[in-house]
Amino acid sequence: MRYDLSKLPVSAMFAPVSAATAALTRLDERIARSPLREGWIARSHFSDAVASLWVDGELVHLEDLVLHDASMGVRAPTHELTIAHDVLRTRRRILLHEPAWALSADGVLRGRSTGDCSADTGPTVPEYQRMVDPDNDEDDVDDPLAKQLAEMDAVLARSEALISGASQPARTASRDRNPFVYEPDWDEDTRLQEWRTVLTETEALPPVLRAVLLLDSWHQLQVLQHAPWLGRLLAGAVLRETGVSTSNLVAVNLGMKQIQRERRASRDRNTRLSAFVDALKAAAELGMKDHDRLLLARQQMQHRLAGRRASSKLPQLIELVLAKPMVSAGMIAEELRVTPQGALKIAAELNLRELTGRGRFRAWGVL
Repeated sequence: MRYDLSKLPVSAMFAPVSAATAALTRLDERIARSPLREGWIARSHFSDAVASLWVDGELVHLEDLVLHDASMGVRAPTHELTIAHDVLRTRRRILLHEPAWALSADGVLRGRSTGDCSADTGPTVPEYQRMVDPDNDEDDVDDPLAKQLAEMDAVLARSEALISGASQPARTASRDRNPFVYEPDWDEDTRLQEWRTVLTETEALPPVLRAVLLLDSWHQLQVLQHAPWLGRLLAGAVLRETGVSTSNLVAVNLGMKQIQRERRASRDRNTRLSAFVDALKAAAELGMKDHDRLLLARQQMQHRLAGRRASSKLPQLIELVLAKPMVSAGMIAEELRVTPQGALKIAAELNLRELTGRGRFRAWGVL
């Protein structure tokens, strides 16, 4: 199980790689200095999560993901919606940490390494007592108060260990996996190790070319059975780590959505690599257009603030609609601390575009 790095079409891809790098750099500089940086990034997370499911052949509605993330969904979440929310949360975690975190041992692949996968649940009571006071003797251990305090401290230590482990995508041992869900012969450790080899051997290549090689190798090696989307996020993390896109995480899925599937899934590697490079360039161009559109919408909405009182909720509503692809009456009421009727009234004052076309459970947004 090897990914062949020989015969790379470096000379043929020099021009498209340079064009994609320039486009990504321009977008990064624009977002880094933009007053809409936080709102643009928040919206790109949602859009890219929905596009990730589209690339994998599934359909998730943007409004369903927004409401689910705000814990305001009116229906039980589907399997596809749960995956989209995982993509959304993973994008946020990657951008929240330092650029080198995602691909480090403590990054998003934490717990997916060769060896024993048993979880450490924290120290036992005697172990904790020895950690706190290594010079204590048996008489101190027999003290009822000291023993009770040690038990409480041990429980807290185990709870913290479990909580920290639950926040990471821990790997379950193959022998404990349901064979109806996981392939018993699917050796994720070997596949992941080979992908890490590609990660190491491509360090000297240009960042964009390295990112598309890592993306292609992830798909060809099929590293994780049920997380093909993670490779696309890691490709964006590589661009962030190498300095091409430091202020945002490239929406790789949005770019791939613009490329024909025949090119993305071609049997010819050169065709696939060319398609991935074009996808990165398309992602940058879409990001620039979306930023300019939001900037224009912000200027138009701010004209409605003229003559308003200082206690008006309209400025907060403007920031909310710029940070979310859509907002509902419940989201407005919760964020602005107004009643549902007040949320409907203030949304009408801002003249937002209604997206659902319904009389009830309506939502508004900036398109």
